[in-house]
Amino acid sequence: MTARSIHTRAALDDGLAQLQADLRGMTSLLDVAIERSVLALQTLDQRLARLVIDSDDEINRVRFQIEDRAIHLIATQQPIAGDLRFIVAVLMVVSEIERMGDYAAGIAKVVQLHENRTLLKSLVDVPEMARLVREMLRDAVDAFLRRNEHTAERVAFQDEEVDRLYDLVYRELLQYMANDPTTIDRATWLLWVAHNLERMGDRIQNICERTVYEVTGVMREFSSHGPRQPDADA
Repeated sequence: MTARSIHTRAALDDGLAQLQADLRGMTSLLDVAIERSVLALQTLDQRLARLVIDSDDEINRVRFQIEDRAIHLIATQQPIAGDLRFIVAVLMVVSEIERMGDYAAGIAKVVQLHENRTLLKSLVDVPEMARLVREMLRDAVDAFLRRNEHTAERVAFQDEEVDRLYDLVYRELLQYMANDPTTIDRATWLLWVAHNLERMGDRIQNICERTVYEVTGVMREFSSHGPRQPDADA
């Protein structure tokens, strides 16, 4: 190996390491945003809700920073095979994380909608959904970076519990609306919150699917019925 090729490999390795560090940092920002958004909802803390909404700009900034770094690596280091596949996968993962940041900001905006009104009910299942989603997020990104398909599969199937809790919330809030039409606004807002958390779980599943593909080279779609191979003619 020539001195030039050694230097090129080192530059690429440094760039890949920075991508990983940036991805972990972006994940941490989202984790905090989810935690704060649900806490703001539980307490109807308008100041905390505003912090979550403002933090979405930082999550977006980090996404674009990662994308710029990835494009620069591709253009200047010309990675091939596994390195290129990893860079492309990172671009997909940060897109999922950025969208989840939008969902967290959406929960914070529900706090703003309440203004001087109280919560319709004390929250039990929604905070549990948030706890599960945060755990899944951290484990999914860690599995992606460590190329651990077994952890990725385990995390993907945890989404079944998120879906189960969403169904409970959905049915309960529909009952509130049916029994008392004056609750429709506040019940609808809480449905939005639960829906955003449920969608976060789906996007974390997407990250898990990408991890399995990165490791095995086989694209598998996870669902409540278990992993399945895509149709050959699809």
